[in-house]
Parts: sequence; C-alpha cells; structure tokens
Amino acid sequence: MNSSFKRGTRFFAMISLLVAFLATGASANTMNGTEISAPVMGGYDPVSYFNQGKPMRGNGYHTATYNGGTYLFANKENKEMFTSNPGKYAPQFGGYCAYGVAVGKKFYSDPIIWKVVDGKLYLNLDKKIQKKWNADMKSHIVKAHSNWKDITHKLPSEL
Repeated sequence: MNSSFKRGTRFFAMISLLVAFLATGASANTMNGTEISAPVMGGYDPVSYFNQGKPMRGNGYHTATYNGGTYLFANKENKEMFTSNPGKYAPQFGGYCAYGVAVGKKFYSDPIIWKVVDGKLYLNLDKKIQKKWNADMKSHIVKAHSNWKDITHKLPSEL
C-alpha cells in the first residue's frame, strides 16, 4: 500500500470520527488526558426549533449541559428556557435519528432534518430517511420509544 493511500485513509477516519462527535455531542480523552467535547446537535440551539420554528446556530457564549452533552444556544433567553426544563427542548433519543431508533439502530442525525411532534423534537439522518419516517410517523415514534430502552446505552457499532 502506498503512503499517500494510508494518509488518505487515516485522514478520512479522523474526519469520520469528528463528524460522529459533532452529531452526538460525544467526548473523548486525548493522550495527554485533556477532554475533547463536541456540542450536541452539531451546535444548533434546541430551543430555536420551538420558539423560532427553525434551527438556529448556538454559540459558545451561551452553553448548558444535560445528560452528559453540551448544548449551545443563540442567546441567553434560550439558554434559560432550556435550563429551566431541558426535557422539553432536548432532542429525543439523545439526538440520534428517530427513524434509526425505530428500527433498532443509532444513526447520526442532521439537525437541519427535524420535526416537532406533540411537543417533542425529533431529528433524522437525511431527507430520504425522514420521508420514510413521515410515512408512518406515529407508529415509528412508538417503536422508537420502545427500542430506546434497550439501545440507549449501546454504541452505534454494537447494533
């Protein structure tokens, strides 16, 4: 194997890992013990889906943690709304794709592909998957909540 192929493969692997961290708000320790953490939902403000009717980027000036993840907010008011009732605003299934959870998997989600249903925020992998999810949304939501109990503490690679 030539060295440029190996470098390209390593680069792709590192980018893939970074995308996974950004999608879920995961964290990891580096070799020197410092922690690397990416915001949940790729840094989008979860409250904005409810009060603005669209996803808005959060920023580092307004942050909060919930269930081990760091959330970013567009403004102080959104942060305060979230911290007073995080369960109301946090995405379902830890931000994983709602359709994926309905079929017993953990797919990373795109925070731009979303829907609020009965006051809960659901994210999907992409528009194609969201179309499948929308076709029988109520049934998928029931299945996803049932499956989540069994897969919540499993890594995506274990499913």
